[in-house]
Amino acid sequence: MRFLFINHIQNAKQSLRSNRMRSNLTMLGITIGVASITTILALSGGASKIVSNQVDALGGNIAVIRPGAQTETTLQDLSQFPAPQHFAASTLTINDVNTVKVIDHVSAVAPMMVLSGAVKADSGSSVNTAIVASTPALEETGNLKVQDGQFLDDKLSPYTAVIGPQLSVDVFGTENSIGKTVTIKGQLFTIIGVLKRQNNPINYNGVDFDESVIISQAAGQALNQGSLQIQQIDVQSDTVGNLNQAIVDINKAILKNHTGEADFSVLSGDQIAQPTNRLFAAIAGTTTAIAAISLLVGGIGIMNIMLVSVAERTREIGIRKALGASNQDIVAQFLIESLALSIGGGIGGYVIGYLVAFGISSFLPFFPVFTWEIGLVAIGVSLFIGTLFGIYPAIRASRKDPIDALRQYD
Repeated sequence: MRFLFINHIQNAKQSLRSNRMRSNLTMLGITIGVASITTILALSGGASKIVSNQVDALGGNIAVIRPGAQTETTLQDLSQFPAPQHFAASTLTINDVNTVKVIDHVSAVAPMMVLSGAVKADSGSSVNTAIVASTPALEETGNLKVQDGQFLDDKLSPYTAVIGPQLSVDVFGTENSIGKTVTIKGQLFTIIGVLKRQNNPINYNGVDFDESVIISQAAGQALNQGSLQIQQIDVQSDTVGNLNQAIVDINKAILKNHTGEADFSVLSGDQIAQPTNRLFAAIAGTTTAIAAISLLVGGIGIMNIMLVSVAERTREIGIRKALGASNQDIVAQFLIESLALSIGGGIGGYVIGYLVAFGISSFLPFFPVFTWEIGLVAIGVSLFIGTLFGIYPAIRASRKDPIDALRQYD
């Protein structure tokens, strides 16, 4: 049995080599399909790990409080844009912030209100960007580093600002903008600090700090017509071990503030990354389905070539059956050839897919992820396509009558 299997492999190798150009072109469809899927899964996996890695890098003692109860997000929910909660008033208040500050084991609390607007320089340059209103604690909870100057300080005028390095370049033409002034929503702000470049537009705060300006909470409230819309509260515990207890106490305290209504979520660890991960998973699923079309085309190509091969080798099939080969032996012979084509294309597609993923990642703030699951998907898809589209030609070959097959070319 083992010898027969080895013989089938040798026959398949000889057959594919005798038509090398045709075999390579047949594998191309599988290669393109597997390469597309590998690229998508590797990049989406890398993107999904960004936020989780950021939380871990901070020591794992970060939690965020967001308005609205935590719910499972479906693909249908993601397709509804803009979502209703984008228009709803935040359920978080300054009272919640003050309540969290006095909870045991909480070392830092930073509320965030994000506005959109134009940042204008004296020269007339204007850039529309995110305006983050927060407190000095954001430097710690957001892991922000100041390159020049200083961060927000309650002792200074509320109309001071810290600017991202890229925004500084866009507005002033240089990262050295300490002491310069900008106008935001008609109010003049003095730049007191320039952040260190992060190159991290995807993060748990949902703000690209390289291209944002940070102002005080009081100034943000004034710019928002006196309304303080807190979209997120970053909380840092004194130790990782005390984070869970702090979260329990935070939930109880805010629930009491909201008269027992759980219209907020306290998230930590991988939970913080869930909204981002679900979005990337939905995008990856949709694009993978599109990429699978090329696999279908590749599978049809395999079936077509195998049917041609069966027609060309009719006499060979007749001789084998006349010498005692069973229908199962003929099926195995041609199915192995089909699998060789699909697996060869799958391995090539896997390698090319990662090369493409690394090439694309050079323009992105993250790297592709290597996991055994992606390799398993590549090989599994190749086996499935090779079997699905190779079984019919193999069965058709096995059903040929040996006498008719030998007579065909007499």
